[in-house]
Amino acid sequence: MIVDDTRPNLNGHGRHSIDVTAAPSAQRPMALVMWLALGSIMMFPATQLAEAQLTYRSGQPVSTAYEGWEEDGPDRTKYFLFGYMNSNWEHELDVPIGPNNYFVLGQPGTGGADAEAFDPTTADQGQPTHFLPRRNRFVFKVPVPEGFRATDEVIWTLTVNGRTVSAYGSLRPDYRVDNMVKASEQGAIGAGTTNPVIRANLAPTLTVEGASERTIRVNEPLTLVAVASDDGVPKTTEPTDSAAASAAAAALGLAGPARVRPGWRKPTRITVGSATGLRLSWYVYRGVGTVTFSPEQTKVWEDSRVHANSPWANYWYPPPVPPDGRFEVAVTFDEPGIYVLRCLASDGALGVDSDVTVTVTP
Repeated sequence: MIVDDTRPNLNGHGRHSIDVTAAPSAQRPMALVMWLALGSIMMFPATQLAEAQLTYRSGQPVSTAYEGWEEDGPDRTKYFLFGYMNSNWEHELDVPIGPNNYFVLGQPGTGGADAEAFDPTTADQGQPTHFLPRRNRFVFKVPVPEGFRATDEVIWTLTVNGRTVSAYGSLRPDYRVDNMVKASEQGAIGAGTTNPVIRANLAPTLTVEGASERTIRVNEPLTLVAVASDDGVPKTTEPTDSAAASAAAAALGLAGPARVRPGWRKPTRITVGSATGLRLSWYVYRGVGTVTFSPEQTKVWEDSRVHANSPWANYWYPPPVPPDGRFEVAVTFDEPGIYVLRCLASDGALGVDSDVTVTVTP
């Protein structure tokens, strides 16, 4: 079999042919397959190759994200909600409050890459300075300033790896967020999904025992205890029982399990999907240095890779809730400094958090 090759040869010249059938008989099928595979790559449109989305471990920027605004509490206090997208899969970045990480409260058009917009009196609005990988939604909220007008904006600007990105928050009606929006965005339900049960869902309760400010020495373990509970909505995601699936398949006259293994399934919706049920994690919100948690904490960022320790990963299920809902963790720090550790309790749809500030001495 002769296959024409229109590529230049090693000298950069000419059209030439390859005789696939000239290969030894045992190698012919493989030779043909390899050539067809190469041909399919050669024929792949260049525009599609150019538009292919690449992923990176490090070296990429972090984009601020305005999630919307909400009314919360009995007095219906208004808050702006923010998150971020760290385009790196592994690199966790630290950006202190300052000209590279600041807020501006004011009129449209301020903020952004304009260094003159930086004002130390409004720069710190409780945003993180330690940025975990990938997408992190509804990370913090900023109270709407008194006298804030409909034409005003709150602007969060972040500069990472030479790129400046700003998120612009306003009180436009189409940015209003409620619990259904949060549940959908977090992956507990599909976009546009609703029912009376999920509408009645309440966020978990969370209490961190002890003082909100602690002091510890480098490499000395600090024990933190958090107590959390939930109303059981949404229902806890349970592991797939392969034996039960096989029995169900046999009852239907099928040869294999009735359910496709999660790692082989295509995405069923355009939004992210998350396991549901009470879970609790500690993570670094502010502070430079390596912080070790024991036991290892479930990720709070959207790691969708199979078998990742993440609610957004296939094969992940909420671990059993400890007796009396008391979650205990030992934390060690390898560098002195001031750290803010955040505890997040979530049911997959709604979350509540609490912070502990730790001063680490040599």
